[in-house]
Amino acid sequence: MRTAEDTEALGRRLAGARPAAGEPLAVIYLQGDLGAGKTTFARGFLRGCGISGAVRSPTYTLAQLYESGSQLLVHVDLYRLRDVSELEHLGLAEWARPGCLWLIEWPQRGGPLLPAADLLVALEAGSQGHEAQLTARTAAGAAWVNRLTPGAFEGPQTPRS
Repeated sequence: MRTAEDTEALGRRLAGARPAAGEPLAVIYLQGDLGAGKTTFARGFLRGCGISGAVRSPTYTLAQLYESGSQLLVHVDLYRLRDVSELEHLGLAEWARPGCLWLIEWPQRGGPLLPAADLLVALEAGSQGHEAQLTARTAAGAAWVNRLTPGAFEGPQTPRS
């Protein structure tokens, strides 16, 4: 991916393949250094879900909710989290239910209080542009990636984009 638009386009494509509203909780972990494109990917994903208006990383609020039809999208950015116990006060457990989909930036800072990822999107800035690596972590994640790229996965694996 050479441009921010390419990163957003990947997010939109993945959103188009997302589980239907009413399905069990779906979780995407977004990993990468500062400037790797996590928020840009999330913006594209949310746009692909029909969200219009400003989409910014919830760096200071830690979580931002969006409604897309009957699906609740929860965008979480844990960059400023000082202690994992701060998560308890956000009420995230309320959104860990069917019909919700989480995008979590900096998930490594949330430790065991976060739901497990169905998909891991690892983003990296390189000299030729950005790279994204999708890793299915669950059977649901593998099914999701199969909807994106039919026949690509039989189990947790790692495609590159």
